[in-house]
Amino acid sequence: MAITALIVDDEKPARDELAYLLRGFPEIQVVAQGKNGLEAVQLIREHSPDLVFLDVQMPGLDGFGVIKKLMDRKVRLPQIVFATAYDSYALQAFEVNAVDYVLKPFDKGRIAKAIQRARRMMEAESSPVERLESMLGQLGQVRAKAPVKLVVRTQQRMLLVDADQMVFATIEDGVITIAATEFEGTSNYRTLEELQSQLDPDQFWRAHRSYLVNIRHIREVVPWFKSSFLLRMGDKKQSEVPVSRAQTKRLRELLKL
Repeated sequence: MAITALIVDDEKPARDELAYLLRGFPEIQVVAQGKNGLEAVQLIREHSPDLVFLDVQMPGLDGFGVIKKLMDRKVRLPQIVFATAYDSYALQAFEVNAVDYVLKPFDKGRIAKAIQRARRMMEAESSPVERLESMLGQLGQVRAKAPVKLVVRTQQRMLLVDADQMVFATIEDGVITIAATEFEGTSNYRTLEELQSQLDPDQFWRAHRSYLVNIRHIREVVPWFKSSFLLRMGDKKQSEVPVSRAQTKRLRELLKL
């Protein structure tokens, strides 16, 4: 039985490597490749593949966000094999809920086991919906318990800080600056979307396209022109962060204004 498959990864070398390995399995037919989460949702709806090799960490909409969006839109879910370079705590959630995963760099033997597992589930007509819902719920609990560490470069030093200490992050000319409670420096993340995907969505909010703020470190809301607002933050400089017009309603909801 032929198995139609989709590859989604934001890094082309990873897509190429996986596509090369899958050519060694004549029963696998790769129907398309995507480079981000939004493309993943579109391609899954378009091709309705049997199997998707889905990168966990992608800027913007990550692998978990892809599954949630598919569920929200009631799209038929394929069997999912997650691809990841680390996230050991997430791997435990995959194992418990029988969702398979492969580690980067890819290993042909591990790919073969994932394909065998997916085939068994398809032959048993096992729907991935309940397993994935359970995994997402468990992963949310694990993420809440696992402290996120951020690397901040400052004065030729690389400091590890808890995400809770981040007051806000801003991007200018492609460089992300993180302001922590006691210092500031640059981040190794490429986009604010990528940084935000690693943080608690109930705590970190995109107040403006150029700013990501920790709502626990908002010290004052300052009325600005044309019914907009500035946020005075809790860093040493008491920096002021603009709130975009599109986010004004969300600000009122967050702070009960």
